[in-house]
Amino acid sequence: MGTATAGEKKFGLAIHGGAGTITRANLSGEKEAAIRSDLGEALDAGYRILHDGGSSLDAVQAAITVLEDSPRFNAGHGAVYTNTETHELDASLMDGNSLSAGAVAAASTVRNPILLARKIMDESVHVMLSGAGADEFAGQMGLELVDNDYFNTEFRFNQLKAAQARSDASSMADPLQFESKFGTVGAVALDRHGNLAAGTSTGGTTNKRFGRIGDSPIIGAGTYADNRSCAVSATGHGEYFIRHAVAHEICARTRLAGESLEAAADHVVRKELVEAGGSGGVIAIDRQGHVTMPFNTEGMYRGLRMSDGRMSIAIYKD
Repeated sequence: MGTATAGEKKFGLAIHGGAGTITRANLSGEKEAAIRSDLGEALDAGYRILHDGGSSLDAVQAAITVLEDSPRFNAGHGAVYTNTETHELDASLMDGNSLSAGAVAAASTVRNPILLARKIMDESVHVMLSGAGADEFAGQMGLELVDNDYFNTEFRFNQLKAAQARSDASSMADPLQFESKFGTVGAVALDRHGNLAAGTSTGGTTNKRFGRIGDSPIIGAGTYADNRSCAVSATGHGEYFIRHAVAHEICARTRLAGESLEAAADHVVRKELVEAGGSGGVIAIDRQGHVTMPFNTEGMYRGLRMSDGRMSIAIYKD
C-alpha cells in the first residue's frame, strides 16, 4: 500500500496495548517480538480498511479485534482475572462524526467486546449495557459467545495468585497497588472522509472485586471522538481517568482553548494526572492527521501508520 499523494486527505490510525512498568529488564526478547508482531497485525488490519476507503469506525474495530484475540494484552482472550477467578470485560467505541457511541461493561461471554460495543451503538437506543444483559444482547445480535474460561491464560492466573498473596486489608482498597502494567488496548483513526473514531477494550484490573468498572467503557474518560476536535483512547489507572474525564478533557482543550493536540494531551497526561497521582497514557489523532501518544509511565505499547508514510511501533520511553 502506497503513501498519499499531494492534495489527498491524510488518513491513518494509532493503537495502544497498555502502559505501565514496561522496561527492557522485565520484558524478554521473545515476548517483545510477539507483542510487536501483534501491534503490527493490528495496524495492518485497520490501515487496510482506511486505504480501501473504509470508515474510521471500521478501522478502529478491526485493529482492536486483533488485540482482543491475542493472549498478550489485558483485553478479550488475555483478560485479567477477578477476585473470584472469572473475567469481566469492558469496551467502548465512538463515532466522531455523529457523536454516536456504544459501550459494554462487565460482560463475561462475548468473545470480542468491541464488536458488542459497535452493535450497541448501531442496533440499540442505548449507549451502555452491562453484565448478563450485555451478554444476552450480544447473543441476540448474533455475536460469537464463549464460555468464560475462553479468556483464561496461565500468565494472568499466576498474576492473580501473586496479587492475592500480597494483598492485605489496605491493598484491597486499591486493586492497582501491585499492578505493574495496564494492558488495556485501544485505537484511534482518521479516514479519507475526514471522520474520526476511537475505541478501547479491557479486562479491567487484576483481583478486582464488587463489579469494579474502570474508565475504558466510560465515554469521555477512556474513549472520546469528536470531528470538531480529536479522537482519544486511554490506558491506565481508570479511577483517575474517570475523575479527570481524560479523553474529553484533551478534546475540549483543543476545541475550546485552541491548544494543539500535542499540547493538550501532554498537559492532561503529564501534568494533571501526575499531580493527581494517576498513571497511564493516551493515543490521540485529529482531522489534520496529527498524532500524539504521551504517557507518564516507564513504557506504553503503541504504534501508528499514516498515509503520509509515518509508521512506527514502540514500547519504551526511548
